[in-house]
Amino acid sequence: MNASIMGDRQYTTVCIFDQNSPRITAYNIHEWIYEALHIQEDDIRMIQIDGPQRRVYIKFVNTDQMMDLLQMVKGQLEYHHENGELSIVKVEVAGLGIKRARIANLPLEILDGTLRDVLTKYGEVKKITEEQWSRIYRYPVYNGIRLAEITLQKHIPSHMIIMGNSILLSYEGQPITCYDCNQPGHQYIECPHKKTTVNNRIMTNKNTWAHVVTTGSVRRENTEEGEHGEGMMSNAGVENTEDDIYPIK
Repeated sequence: MNASIMGDRQYTTVCIFDQNSPRITAYNIHEWIYEALHIQEDDIRMIQIDGPQRRVYIKFVNTDQMMDLLQMVKGQLEYHHENGELSIVKVEVAGLGIKRARIANLPLEILDGTLRDVLTKYGEVKKITEEQWSRIYRYPVYNGIRLAEITLQKHIPSHMIIMGNSILLSYEGQPITCYDCNQPGHQYIECPHKKTTVNNRIMTNKNTWAHVVTTGSVRRENTEEGEHGEGMMSNAGVENTEDDIYPIK
């Protein structure tokens, strides 16, 4: 189901003013956006002002421009009112709604409470459950993937470290994030921050880790022969093998 059917806002940030702050004219809001955010007219498609809720929605042309803004402001800005009062304005992604995130590679020994604490910074965690193998398998037990239902306030990276465990996290509408630098907008193979050169034995894979976890498949484009003549794959960087993939029910 795509975002337009779900009613989620796309490429949109929301600036949230204090409910008790003085009212601001539309003209002053436009000037503040220009001076504080340095946004050009060609970068945005809409500015929507919700006066009663003290919110300003800014819709960008694409997600890259939105993510650049969010990284620049670090979650908040200041607004100086004409009466000298100062307001702290929260800036976050708008309209992400409730998402069902799949978390792989987290040991069972890591409690749900620990995972909840990590995810809370990205939104309100409704519940966490364990996914099980279906009845077609001999052992219909926990398959190592947890499902977190969360009302997102901002996007979650595809790769995280939780108590020393490198986990993979995916949900519908999630921007791609680099496995190496964990920044949005590019994949590992294109990362400008890589410290080592990718050698020709590494598979060029257009699937992200999040895609692998979600679909249970990975495209092979480069293999080499093992010592017994069997097809072998490199597991460097973002590459994966069939043994590492969680089948989807």
